[in-house]
Amino acid sequence: MDVHVRDLRYFVAVATEGSITGAAQVLFISQPALSKQIRSLERQVRTPLFERLPREMRLTPAGQALLPHARGLIAGWEEAERDLVRKATSTLVVGMHTSPGRGLLPLIRESLLELCPDVGLELRQSPWSDRTAGLADGLVDVAFAWSPQQGRPYRSILLAREPRLVALPRGHRLARRRRVRMADLLDEPFLALPESAGPLRDFWLAVEQRGGRPARVAGVINDPESTY
Repeated sequence: MDVHVRDLRYFVAVATEGSITGAAQVLFISQPALSKQIRSLERQVRTPLFERLPREMRLTPAGQALLPHARGLIAGWEEAERDLVRKATSTLVVGMHTSPGRGLLPLIRESLLELCPDVGLELRQSPWSDRTAGLADGLVDVAFAWSPQQGRPYRSILLAREPRLVALPRGHRLARRRRVRMADLLDEPFLALPESAGPLRDFWLAVEQRGGRPARVAGVINDPESTY
């Protein structure tokens, strides 16, 4: 026996309205289609559920026995649907390129648990080509992203400022210096983000400090994992 919730809804509607005509109007389906579904349900349960009178559909003893169970099953399914919606909408999806430092991630988890104990946290890593870390495509609810986000209609909060560092081979002529001027690096080969990263690529290539001199791009890093 394979009875669908839809069949039970039809059965309850006919039992409540007392006629195919009234139930069909409530369900917004045709009377012949509804009659067919009721007959199909009766075949599945192997017993008549209604006594068909000239102006009335009256429940048989079997129909009377089924009615409270049908209503309970429908109510249970509707509650399950509502629960699924709640579960689907009670997860905060956080986008990022790399994991935020400075202990921010544990702090976020603790704060979210304290403020919204029923809300889950899902982290989603995005490639460098997606400068909004998933916001633009609606893949995340909130994101950690590096400034700037010019022309983007997002509300942003500055969480931290980080210095721009340079990684050099051990034997490089500048490796022993505690501080390196950008002017000393302009002729060095750089690893670059993809062109679609826009201002973020320009920032790490120090385009503003180059005075129009093109950067030497030794390779392109498309995803955060390749950065390290």
